[in-house]
Amino acid sequence: MAIVCAGYAFYLDRLVTRQFKALHWTLPARVYAAPMQLYAGLPLSEPQLEHELERLSYRRVPELQGPGTYQAGRERIDVVLRPAQFADRSRGPMRLAVSFGPAGVQALSGAGGQVPVVRLDPLLIGSIFPSDGVDRIVVTPQQVPPLLPRALKAVEDRTFDTNWGIDPKGILRSAWVDLIEHRYAEGGSTLTQELVRSYFLNNRRTLWRKMREAIMAVSLTEHFSKASIMNAYLNEVFLGQDGNRSIHGFGLASEYYFGEPLSELDLPQIAMLVAIVRGPTYYNPRRDPRRVLARRNLVLDTLAQQGVVTEAQARAAIRQPLGVTAEASGAYYPAYMDLVRRTLTRDYPEQEITESGLRIYTSLDPRVQEIAGHALDAQLHVLDRWHHRGKEQLQGAVVVTSPQTGDVLAVIGGRDADYDGFNRALDARRSIGSTIKPFIYLTALETGNYNPASIIQDVPVAIKLANGRYWRPKDYTRTDLGPVPLVRALADSLNDATVNLGMSVGLNSVARTLERFGMPPQRQLPSMLLGASDLSPFQVAQLYNGLANGGFLTPLRAVQAVVSADGKPLKAFPLQVTQVAPPSDVYQITTMMEQVVQHGTGEPATRILPPGLTTAGKTGTSQNDRDSWFAGFSGSNLVVVWIGYDHNQPTGLTGEMGAVPVWARIMASIGTLPLSMPPPEGLTDTWIDFSTGLQTTPTCDGLMAVEVAVPTGTQLPAMPGCNLTGGVL
Repeated sequence: MAIVCAGYAFYLDRLVTRQFKALHWTLPARVYAAPMQLYAGLPLSEPQLEHELERLSYRRVPELQGPGTYQAGRERIDVVLRPAQFADRSRGPMRLAVSFGPAGVQALSGAGGQVPVVRLDPLLIGSIFPSDGVDRIVVTPQQVPPLLPRALKAVEDRTFDTNWGIDPKGILRSAWVDLIEHRYAEGGSTLTQELVRSYFLNNRRTLWRKMREAIMAVSLTEHFSKASIMNAYLNEVFLGQDGNRSIHGFGLASEYYFGEPLSELDLPQIAMLVAIVRGPTYYNPRRDPRRVLARRNLVLDTLAQQGVVTEAQARAAIRQPLGVTAEASGAYYPAYMDLVRRTLTRDYPEQEITESGLRIYTSLDPRVQEIAGHALDAQLHVLDRWHHRGKEQLQGAVVVTSPQTGDVLAVIGGRDADYDGFNRALDARRSIGSTIKPFIYLTALETGNYNPASIIQDVPVAIKLANGRYWRPKDYTRTDLGPVPLVRALADSLNDATVNLGMSVGLNSVARTLERFGMPPQRQLPSMLLGASDLSPFQVAQLYNGLANGGFLTPLRAVQAVVSADGKPLKAFPLQVTQVAPPSDVYQITTMMEQVVQHGTGEPATRILPPGLTTAGKTGTSQNDRDSWFAGFSGSNLVVVWIGYDHNQPTGLTGEMGAVPVWARIMASIGTLPLSMPPPEGLTDTWIDFSTGLQTTPTCDGLMAVEVAVPTGTQLPAMPGCNLTGGVL
């Protein structure tokens, strides 16, 4: 028997030695938002910058103390930026002064004088972890506050520096409890035993496991230094549960509970983490803060008694609150994270994403995401009070992009933007209604036979279908206007006029236009002219991207770069641009879509948008008011909004009643630029009467004059009595 026991001990010794030498943790991919860039002239106020620093868990202090702290006041913020790793380079700690004026950021200065541009830290927005849910941030000894290992030894294992991996007195005490109380006790374990149990074994309470644990702990101590064992423990210990995610190691626990790097923690924060080691579920600071506060204060008393800190330091720390963040750091933006996952799985196997420690840099703008989420939530609460039908709540989705680059800045998948559930922005395929109409009018412009002032007929239409039946669309108001210019037909979303125009240019031509702009192939039925096609909000954003970018399509992208765990660039997602329509025709349709906002179905937006912010867009309302849409753009942003019921019930909402206010509030708040560009060569901006298409002036009494672009040389009839004669433009 002795030979068998010795052989088994030798086997365990070899096992521990081999595995600990090759110590390797599975590291989930960590996903980061785009860092905010600061520069002179940025329209950002002092409170807004302070809000961004708070989002990054910077602490406001009376005097700067080191990285992660700032001072604010008197139109100036002084901050010590943390070291940061970006997709293209790293940055060390940096002291920065930001001065503000009436228009926003006025100047930046660092240790060497004026600074042209500075990037804030990229915000960690989440992790993509393996199916077992284990998540951690591995820290080196240099990143660990010296107080932490001293506190752990004082509270959890006072003989750590001298024992052989086990505490004989603790083992005897545990065995006595086992014998008297007829149960397996866990007391008496050293930090080394806890490391062995977590990394090599499991938590089954058996005598056999305890024996293996003790043998392996002794072997570990014999072959490796105490510093190596402590660092492994700091990275391995279980410290909490976040849904399906297990929080392992003090590096991640620091971010999870305080939103700060481990190196920045102070005495009361370190004491709290040490306090919950004994039982992270029982001592959950977000579930039972009073219990954890009492345990933390006991830890502080112990540290004072053991001489780790002074009595005065302990008393001052006891007076401090727990300081735990209300929400777990890195648990934001589930809809955007969903898009990131889908992007990555096209290029990387799942194991590499979840275990190799990739750093994923995205184009998410946390400020825009927050604005979009609040705008949608506020509107849905209003609509629930005034238009609620039945027990089901209205839902919605928002996608915000930068058309010139295709960067996706925000994705809202539902009314609770923090809820990781059905992602309506990506997966809710709904009838897009009249949001399809700009592409029909663009198809007509591309023929060269039409311009925004051309007259089409808004009269009843009956189209014979293949089954012998007739399709008879109706205008929303049930009133036909007769001859109208293209610009009014689009702005007022006239169905009969649109169908007549679409049939005149041909369904094939309309379908080809839509496919050029990124729409999946559709059945070529007359109903497609009124948006009887099901797309997700994300697909609509891709469709409108080519319009917002002047006829150049850029594939929407959430991921900008992937970097390995050791900082080596692995993959970039470069800008791709394809011309899908003549810029001159897109410019004409854009001037028409501006009138949708100024005088048409999107006109309620003008009561929310700031003066001077020129935008263009199109409402959409599906059959029986089941879906409310608005897709529109400015000079620098595209926003798509959808509102409806998940079960596709009628909402009683048109696009202008439901989606338009959300869209307008987002556009009004994100600091976007107005549409402002000269007409391409071959076009001339001119004023026409909105109702008749006749050429006029903006000052002609009794008319609604709108400015559109028409091909240079076009002869337009003049509006009588406006001191203007028709002629060549």
